[in-house]
Amino acid sequence: MKTKSNTANSTIASYIDHTLLRPDADERMIRQLCAEALEHQFAAVCVPPCYVKIASSILGESPVKIATVIGFPFGYQTAEVKFFEAHKALSTGATEIDVVWNLAAFKTGKLADVENEIGELATLCHLRGGLVKVIIETALLSEEEIIDACAICAQAEADFVKTSTGFAPHGATVEDVLLMRQNLPERVRIKASGGIRDLAFAKELIQAGADRLGTSAGVQLIKHENNQI
Repeated sequence: MKTKSNTANSTIASYIDHTLLRPDADERMIRQLCAEALEHQFAAVCVPPCYVKIASSILGESPVKIATVIGFPFGYQTAEVKFFEAHKALSTGATEIDVVWNLAAFKTGKLADVENEIGELATLCHLRGGLVKVIIETALLSEEEIIDACAICAQAEADFVKTSTGFAPHGATVEDVLLMRQNLPERVRIKASGGIRDLAFAKELIQAGADRLGTSAGVQLIKHENNQI
């Protein structure tokens, strides 16, 4: 089992996708999110598709990446719709696409369709210099299904496999991240998301193998980390 050994020496900011996906998010909130991301040098912001252009205008050439969600939050849109959404997001400034896979198709056994959808999105993102993160919604999967999901995502050339949307019964768990890391090739990274509000828990997820943390509590985590120094 491969876990990370340098967690104690790493700032939490470099792992955080500073996230605001509330249905009532307004432009003022998005601008504040981007300002906080710049101040703390988070890895990325994750914003609704309608705010990608605004985030891009604020973050510009900064190191902070711009992520948005596709097929959110349930993933059962058709592949063509997701492809159009992703194309539009990339065209307006997104560099990372967090797509909810078609869980309904996966549960039905249409594995080739699921893999083809992810593969097409990965090809699009890679041609545009972007990354694709596939949200598999671990809370709704058995251990065997998580293993199968990891295999599909790896075969389809996903850059990340992501645990959760935040709309399922629970978000990331250490156990799920460990299982994912054990069953993904090293080139495929992991984004843990959902319910990450505590610094100790965030560090446990990183130690288990998470490369990114999707959270709306990024500033809170930074404050807690600074208080420990």
